[in-house]
Amino acid sequence: MPDKQPFRVAVIGAGPAGIAAGRELLRNGFTSLTIFDALDAPGGTWRLHTYPGLACDVWAHSYTFSYAPNPDWSASFVGQPEIQAYLARCATRFGLDPHLKLNTRIDSARFQRNGSWCLETSGGERFEFDAVINAMGNQHTPLFPDVPGIDGFRGASWHGTRWNHEVDLRGKRVAVVGSAASAVQIVPEVAKLAGHLTVLQRSANWIMPRGRKFYSEKQRRRAARFPFLIALTRKWQGALMGQVHYAVTLGHRRMEQFENAVRRFIARSVDDPQLREALIPDSRYGCKRGLVSDDFYPTLNRDNVELIPSGLREVTATGLVTADGRQIDVDVIIYCTGYRILDFDRIDVVGANGVSLAAVMADDPRAHKGIAVPDFPNYFFAVGPNGLALTVSYFITAEKNIETIVRLLGEMRAAGARRMSVKPEVFKQYNDWMAARFERFSWGASDCHSYYRNAAGHAPFLFPGNFREYSKLQDASGLHEYDLDQN
Repeated sequence: MPDKQPFRVAVIGAGPAGIAAGRELLRNGFTSLTIFDALDAPGGTWRLHTYPGLACDVWAHSYTFSYAPNPDWSASFVGQPEIQAYLARCATRFGLDPHLKLNTRIDSARFQRNGSWCLETSGGERFEFDAVINAMGNQHTPLFPDVPGIDGFRGASWHGTRWNHEVDLRGKRVAVVGSAASAVQIVPEVAKLAGHLTVLQRSANWIMPRGRKFYSEKQRRRAARFPFLIALTRKWQGALMGQVHYAVTLGHRRMEQFENAVRRFIARSVDDPQLREALIPDSRYGCKRGLVSDDFYPTLNRDNVELIPSGLREVTATGLVTADGRQIDVDVIIYCTGYRILDFDRIDVVGANGVSLAAVMADDPRAHKGIAVPDFPNYFFAVGPNGLALTVSYFITAEKNIETIVRLLGEMRAAGARRMSVKPEVFKQYNDWMAARFERFSWGASDCHSYYRNAAGHAPFLFPGNFREYSKLQDASGLHEYDLDQN
């Protein structure tokens, strides 16, 4: 018989994945639910980050929950304030506000002898739950370059994802270290203010034109009145995003087509022939994250902007030294150097038999279908290792993962069990199957060096295939893949 006692579920994180989890849990009768977040409002990454130019690089109508289209987007690509406001509205619309516990940072989650999970906050509070869904995301922990002198700089400095709004950049000499995702958004905005801006590019990136278009009030009213227009837009955009699968597949002609499109974009956007050459990546498309921007390349033509195709060797009291030996004095340094991806030590998670999640994941992060790890009963990732499909927006993969997790919890309860843990042999078989597929893709190939691959050579971030394949694997998930505990 199914257990009639309230089944308590904790969701850690109130970003897109956490909101999706809350909605799916309530829809399936899991009403004893708490969603924790360290910030003061829902939104996750979109609440935390506030740097100038911050916007999503996925079309707005596709960067939404599939069940909550938004006819009010101001443009085809929108910025942080609109996205955060949308997520907060969704949390309210889905009935999650009573379940939110904001301004509450979870420091640890420990599996107890009685089979429950004990969560402890930074304020010393303790809570007990039957299941935990980790929806913390992967763009929270800033990564700084490991170079001498970084703490000795006498001017202002910060990581781009922790923007210092107190410093006025007008007329100042500014250095941006890095030229990837956050830099291509920050650089055009800083260039409008700085007296001089130096951009350090350790390696070039493939940057497609964004083609941003603003929606008129009439267009927004039409989208609200005829929802099928948004559905058609999403379908068309989905077809275009699906081409990315071929563009990152080694040997496929679509890769060369994408690369040539970027070369043409550089040729018509950048005046200096030498600079054009420096902006052509030496890796294949998709080895690093593909970027979009309409204004990064044109900004490099400005008289007050210089791109230096070199990394950072050291930081001095008055500036920095590049890898090729140039000394540059600046007033402000902004590090656009990425995040610690899959940082499982952000909270201290201890599973059955005292197993530490941080230790398990330290060198070789793996999961079963992106959601589960052996020896961590009833502990799930909303988007764990290899739990993200490149060919759809983050929302779509997160929704699919959450759908699987909640379905499994329901099936477990219906079977009269209280705990489930993925079988080690199932976990190994699945990861061995994935490992044989990584070399098909530019981001998983052995000659690719990016955050998609770790120091051990494993590619723990993306699923090695398209979303259709991933979705079928999730649909095939069932209790047969898990050890059940009825005590």
